[in-house]
Amino acid sequence: MTFDPAIQEILETPLFSVFITLLGFQLGFMAYERVGRKVWMHPVLAGSFLVAGFIAITPMEFETYKQGSTLLVYFLGTVSVALAVPLRLELKALRGLVIPASLMIIVASVIAPLSALGFAWLFGGDTEILVSMMTKTVTSPMAYGIAESIGGIVALSTAITVFTGVVGALLGPPIFKWVGLSDDRLQGLLLGTLAHGVGTMRGFEISVRCGALAGLSMGITGTVSAFVLPYMHSLLF
Repeated sequence: MTFDPAIQEILETPLFSVFITLLGFQLGFMAYERVGRKVWMHPVLAGSFLVAGFIAITPMEFETYKQGSTLLVYFLGTVSVALAVPLRLELKALRGLVIPASLMIIVASVIAPLSALGFAWLFGGDTEILVSMMTKTVTSPMAYGIAESIGGIVALSTAITVFTGVVGALLGPPIFKWVGLSDDRLQGLLLGTLAHGVGTMRGFEISVRCGALAGLSMGITGTVSAFVLPYMHSLLF
């Protein structure tokens, strides 16, 4: 398919990358609302497929899109920090949970990447894939930086991160119901630790308190992983 040179020039404009990302998310969110907020149609997942499809059928190069969307990657970190606002309103929910929650998050930050490495190794993944899998439970803006620092494939690491979040948000609530876990504080801590940003969004759909604690555990998991994963990488590779 051939395109007019003027259109190709627009496709290479950095702001156009931002535009199609926001448009893809908005269309994904509309589809998410349309199906009754089913997690399998999460706007992050649906929007990603829409943007990938657009890049596939146009002359736009992935590297061009990646460079143009750097601004959004920067603001992802800012948005993550903004989760401190609902957390401040729900600080009282942490009473009696600080020590056990901290231990749970630290242990999960070590076990999760090791389990991912184990499965990838069993299925014959090469070193780059194994390294990329290590960031699967770290929220996207942090996973992006960690994957670059330890030699992973950033695109693969980001895709695995989104997939992990969607699966965690999809399976989390049914598992909570199955095991009889009704405390929304614990639900939030688990969703944030294991399903990061997508899980945090799902947590806010359960309750504000659940979402606030999910945001807290997501941030702590990312911080712990930023220290643990490079050290783990140096030991294993």
